[in-house]
Amino acid sequence: MQNLKPIIAKNISNLRQKNNMTQSDLASRLNYSDKAVSKWERAESMPDVAVLKEIADLFSVTLDYLVTDDNERKVETKEEGSYSDNFEDANKVDNDSFSQIDEAKTTENYDAATGDDNKAESDTASTGKTKNKFIYMSSPLRKHGFITGMSIILVWLVATLAFVMSDIFTEDIYFHWLAFVYAIPASAIVWLVFNSLWFNKRRNYFIISLLMWSSLLSIVLSLLPFGKRMLLMLILGIPGQVIIYMWSSLKKKVELKE
Repeated sequence: MQNLKPIIAKNISNLRQKNNMTQSDLASRLNYSDKAVSKWERAESMPDVAVLKEIADLFSVTLDYLVTDDNERKVETKEEGSYSDNFEDANKVDNDSFSQIDEAKTTENYDAATGDDNKAESDTASTGKTKNKFIYMSSPLRKHGFITGMSIILVWLVATLAFVMSDIFTEDIYFHWLAFVYAIPASAIVWLVFNSLWFNKRRNYFIISLLMWSSLLSIVLSLLPFGKRMLLMLILGIPGQVIIYMWSSLKKKVELKE
C-alpha cells in the first residue's frame, strides 16, 4: 500500500497555497503550532483522522481528496477539481442518461435528440464557467474575506452619510470631517471581530494597536478646539503600545512551549 504521508503532505500544501494561507494561518485555524503544520507538509508526521476531517471541512474537500494522489484522482469517477460534497452531488449524472445518449448517437435522429454540435459546445462551456464560479465562491476563506470587506465598507458608508447630513443641518464645518476619523476605530472593531472568528488571531495585536491609536486620535481631534494641550493625550498611546507588545510576546512564548 502506498505511504499516505507524502500524499497527505502534498495535498495539504497545495490546498493551503491555493487559498493564499501561510503555515501560521493554517496552524491558527486548527489550534496547532506552525511547526506541526510544517512537519505535516514535509511528510515527517501525519495528522490524525479528526484533524484531517477538520482540514477537509476547512477547505471544503472530502477526506478521500486528502488521502488520494493526483494520478489516482484522475481515474476516479468523480470529476477532477471537485472541492465539496455538494458540488459532487450537483454534478452526478444518472448512468441511464449516458446510455440514452450513446443510443441516440447510433441513430439517424442524433441531431434531433441531442441538438446541434454548436449548441452542445456552448452548453459545455457555460457549464464549465458555472463550475469554476462555484469552486471560487465555495472557498470559506474567500467568503469570509468578502463578508469582512463588505462590513468595513458599510462602516464608511455610514460615515459618509453622517458627513453629508452634518454638512446639511449644521454650520460648524470643523466637526463635519470627524465622521471619517471616527470611521477608523469603528472599522478596526469590525475587523477585530471577524479576524478573531475566521482569520489568523496573531493579526489581532496589530488591529488592537490600530484601534487604540485611532481612538486616541479621534478623542484628541474632537477636543482640539478647547486647546492644543489636548495633543498630550496621544502620549497615553506609548504605554498602551508597550502593553500590547508585551502581551503579544507573552502569548507567542506560551504557544511555542505548547
